[in-house]
Amino acid sequence: MASPAADDYLKTVYAHTEWQDAPITPSVLAAKLGIAPSSVTEMVKKLAAAGLVSHVPYGAVRLTDAGTRRALAMVRRHRLIETWLVREFDYGWHEVHDEAEVLEHTISDRLLEGIDARLGRPRFDPHGDAIPDADGRVDREPFVLLADAATGHIGRVLRVDDRDPEILRAVEAAGIAVGVEVSVTAGGFSVEGAEAEIAHAADVIWLTA
Repeated sequence: MASPAADDYLKTVYAHTEWQDAPITPSVLAAKLGIAPSSVTEMVKKLAAAGLVSHVPYGAVRLTDAGTRRALAMVRRHRLIETWLVREFDYGWHEVHDEAEVLEHTISDRLLEGIDARLGRPRFDPHGDAIPDADGRVDREPFVLLADAATGHIGRVLRVDDRDPEILRAVEAAGIAVGVEVSVTAGGFSVEGAEAEIAHAADVIWLTA
């Protein structure tokens, strides 16, 4: 079942559970993809028939082993392209997601391998998401969502969600980037001793546990 749409579904299912444990339902999948629930239902049936997902009516959508392998291949493409655009073309980290969504379906495996080699086999993309290697292996440290971290917790920023460009710009303006140390305070969090106030930031930043 080779199609960009199928790849987008599989990649979205994988990404949903990458940083939290709750499985994805068809309604949540529809919201993330911006597609009508009825269309999602039909595609999930096709993916299940192809052996790429498992699903029961009104239940969660889960990747099979075959679906996971294909999802990891697409995630690898997407994140390598994002890293390439930031490093080689001076894109901002808030600009690369939409570009990668287009390019991930068009570049050849040979070009992707060349990009990976030129970049020095990076393990993480500009937002801190792990880049699977060519065999689908992923390397990630233990993590905690900023919103769930206890007051007094100190950790390095592992990842910043890339879905909202406005939040990414605000986070960057506050001096927050992958690798920066953050302290969790009673009122929120601080960076280098300075309190940071960014709407919804606690829900999009992950720290080392």
